[in-house]
Amino acid sequence: MRNRIFLFALAAIILGHLRIEGQHNPIRPWSENPRYWEYKGKPVLLLGATDNDNLFQNDNLKSHLDSLKMVGGNYIRNTMSDRDPGNLRAFFRRNDGRYDLNKWNKEYWKRFENLLKLAYERDIIVQIEIWDRFDHSRDPWLDDPYNPKNNINYTYAEARLDSVYPSHPGQNRQPFFFTVPELQNNEVLLKYQKAFVKKLLSISLKYPNVLYCIDNETSGAEEWSAFWARFIRENSGGKEIFITEMWDEWDVKKPMHRRTLDHPELYDFIDISQNSQITGRQNWDNAQYVFNYIRDNPRPVNSTKIYGSDRGSWLDRGITTEHGVQTFCRNILGGFASSRFHRPPSGLGLSPLSINCIKTIRMIEEKVKFWDIRPRMDLLGDVRDNEAYLAAKEGEAYVVFFTRGGEVAIDLSNTGKTFLLWQTEINNPGWSDPVEITGGGIRKISSKYRNPSFAVMLRKLYQKE
Repeated sequence: MRNRIFLFALAAIILGHLRIEGQHNPIRPWSENPRYWEYKGKPVLLLGATDNDNLFQNDNLKSHLDSLKMVGGNYIRNTMSDRDPGNLRAFFRRNDGRYDLNKWNKEYWKRFENLLKLAYERDIIVQIEIWDRFDHSRDPWLDDPYNPKNNINYTYAEARLDSVYPSHPGQNRQPFFFTVPELQNNEVLLKYQKAFVKKLLSISLKYPNVLYCIDNETSGAEEWSAFWARFIRENSGGKEIFITEMWDEWDVKKPMHRRTLDHPELYDFIDISQNSQITGRQNWDNAQYVFNYIRDNPRPVNSTKIYGSDRGSWLDRGITTEHGVQTFCRNILGGFASSRFHRPPSGLGLSPLSINCIKTIRMIEEKVKFWDIRPRMDLLGDVRDNEAYLAAKEGEAYVVFFTRGGEVAIDLSNTGKTFLLWQTEINNPGWSDPVEITGGGIRKISSKYRNPSFAVMLRKLYQKE
């Protein structure tokens, strides 16, 4: 009996030590290059692809995370959403079918903590989205615990809510998203919203692998987001945490995105997932606009969802499987700190093609780290629209992404060094035999493949230094 007690005590001490160690090296902007993240004291590129947004609700969570980890993924998105059939709700449901917003559904929060724990054990970073506008309008509102007819805590009049909200959530007509003091100061409803966020934080703050995003693609008021950014930080117990907002506007040059870009005191990193609604070269150029805008005060730029699938609803706009692959590769080459394929059918999820994309990026990382190179389209010539993209450390390393084969010219005029060139197709990752290329002028590089591919050219001794 004494031995058993001793072993339990020893296990508790070790577990506590591990948790303290993890908290001392949490996810944070990399001290040497704040455009990227570091975790456990080392820089890390976040790559992801999962089949659901509210992943904590998945019954196959453990195996799904294992699969992601196995192929090189280390980044997931988790909305706190509960609108899908079979999803658990955050609140206690009484025998009469109504919810009591003063009591929690223990299983909902148990699943949430289980997600964070399983992700932590696999060195997977979780980007949480606290509010999702699609949970509280149209059909989901009819069963929503916050709908007065579904709870025992307030009436429609008291909460200043209506029984139906038939408009698309993007029109921002749901008073649920106006409760904060700077807007409608709806203290009746805000009380329960605050309690929800505090409950979330009581769990998430125990883990060092968590990033915070306030909303899913919101078109809401700036005051709503700013309130929650401050509230989360004020209730963090002094822990260093990192917060952003995801705006719905597709064009990142529009004023809506200045709410994040201009306020690093509120938003520690940037998420421009909606840029993936833009196709081709404009997708690249718009992202580079953001990097240029924040160049004097760089922060990580994330993309927690990349749209694009031939099973999706926007094929007429070019949001296809090909677009999803191109956007993922452009993101990484262009300097994003994270990129994740959106769930099906709007994205590729964790599928053979998305897996090959992740594997390809990890292969390239074995030769050159993306934080060691920068977009250098000025060194790329004879390139057609959306044909190829280049990032480089001039004279040392060059990485070209070909969207569908082709030939480009790379300016090596400033170096007479000898380089080795490898190529790989994304559909079938694996390096070709290296070819020697000597600098001192303009050099033509032809893709060996007709499908999306990468070419990596390194100074002959670069890898050994």
